[in-house]
Amino acid sequence: MIGTQSLMSNYTEDFDRGSSSDQEGEITSDVNWVDAGDEEKPASSPETVTFTVGSRAIVMVETAFLASAASLIWLINFYFPPGPLLRLLFPIPIALVYLRRGRRASGMSVITVGLLLSILMGPTRSILYVIPYGVMGLQLGAFWRRGFGWGQSVTIGAIIGTLGFFFRFWLLSIFLGEDLWVYVTSQMTQFLEWGFLQLGLLAQPSLWLVQAIALATIILNSIIYVFAVHLVSLLILNRLGNPIPSPPRWLQVILNTD
Repeated sequence: MIGTQSLMSNYTEDFDRGSSSDQEGEITSDVNWVDAGDEEKPASSPETVTFTVGSRAIVMVETAFLASAASLIWLINFYFPPGPLLRLLFPIPIALVYLRRGRRASGMSVITVGLLLSILMGPTRSILYVIPYGVMGLQLGAFWRRGFGWGQSVTIGAIIGTLGFFFRFWLLSIFLGEDLWVYVTSQMTQFLEWGFLQLGLLAQPSLWLVQAIALATIILNSIIYVFAVHLVSLLILNRLGNPIPSPPRWLQVILNTD
């Protein structure tokens, strides 16, 4: 009888140990299954999508910021003109957008500047920025990004500046109801008469000579302006990490640059 009770007690203890080990095995397997589920979670695809959206947002922010900077420069120069200094910065923000983000972003920046200035100052003054400075910024950015020399970029920029000057004269003549070119030729005639008088010449300057000298003066002014924009861009954009092509050798010797 005592032997039978001892056998029953041993069997009960073995059964309890087996059941407890099975429960521990089930708990362990449950825990491992949960942990394994955590390790199998994909984490690569959301990061890729976030990076793509972020790059587009950066392009949009840079375009809007530089367009706002161009508008602010134009506003300050119009209401509080400090001289010719700010005029040298007019096309640089648009050119910087082209250097950093390409043609589409720079075109959108020109449109943004035009719309913003139309709201703040009216469409007439916004057009006076877009032509020629917005177009000049696109041209300079395209030439600098493709590595064209200073001679080519200055020549095309001077042509754009000259055409923009005559466009401004034509637009203002329409709004004022007077031909401003007649005013320019009359002022140039008085200047030439004074010069002939100082030289002791009794000749009267002809109309074609007056207009030719006036046109040459406008072209020379455009060349000097675009060349000065190149110099300012050489100093500013190189520091921003978007360098423009190297200047001519003779200018490098003067500036003592590599």
